[in-house]
Amino acid sequence: MTVLVLLDHADSGDLRATAPELVALASTLGSAEGVWVGAAPVPGRLPSGLARVHRVAVAHDEHLATSVSDALALVAGETGASAVLLASTFENKDVAARLGVALRAGVVTDADSVAVEDGRFVAGKTVLAGTWTTRVEVVAPVAIVLVKAGAADPAPPSGAPEVVDHTVDSSSAAPVEVVERAERAGTGRPDLASAQVVVVGGRGTEGDFGPLEELADVLGAAIGATRVATDEGWIARDAQIGQTGVTVSPRLYIGAGVSGAVHHRGGMQAAGTIVAINNDPDAPIFEIADFGIVGDLFEVLPQTTAELRRLRG
Repeated sequence: MTVLVLLDHADSGDLRATAPELVALASTLGSAEGVWVGAAPVPGRLPSGLARVHRVAVAHDEHLATSVSDALALVAGETGASAVLLASTFENKDVAARLGVALRAGVVTDADSVAVEDGRFVAGKTVLAGTWTTRVEVVAPVAIVLVKAGAADPAPPSGAPEVVDHTVDSSSAAPVEVVERAERAGTGRPDLASAQVVVVGGRGTEGDFGPLEELADVLGAAIGATRVATDEGWIARDAQIGQTGVTVSPRLYIGAGVSGAVHHRGGMQAAGTIVAINNDPDAPIFEIADFGIVGDLFEVLPQTTAELRRLRG
């Protein structure tokens, strides 16, 4: 079976961190083939396991969901793909919805595993704020699965496979005119959805994310937040983790001043190791934490950052 992988990349052509993970996962399911959308050149080294890469030039802005879904639909039709894997992001969920209609496919979001059983694709995912673990079998001819970051170990880089060029006229995107695009200035920190270490602040920060940012910079971590913090305007909305925000599954989650409300836990409790810092010993976050510190985050975090710097010389 042919399994397509959307090779998400920045304007510079650098692959997103989730792409090598998806390639590794696709290689266990069938013949993995990549889809590269846009004008940026395909890198000389791509994750190993790709049989070939389909480079698709689109008539409209390559960042539009309509352009990406049209490109994937074209390649899926020409290859007879049985499945399409995408990173589980806000943008890709829009892409998957449109692609699902075009291919009459079954769509599964926020999966943390994918396997083939009796010739059908089966995805594992948590639901109901992470209280249930489910298995979803796709009975449609084509499966579209959005996979959470960290679901597989990334495939190592290798030489460039064969590149096949395509052109698609994204007619469905014609009513949309992109007047201007400006990339947000980078912080130097990893993308929240794919970061292996995440430092998260909640109501207990009282709007001061300074100690969290210092710790994150030492750890090479991403910064996240609870809904309360984003509702208060203390941090940008795209930092929100939870049922109505980003779902993360890092190797290490550090929550400072986070109570652990159920809607937040649904977006982070798949983390490998959970460390909670809260001055309330009865905070729900301690119920799922691997390590808990009852204390003032403004005392604990600076000491932690200083000790890590000392250990690193």
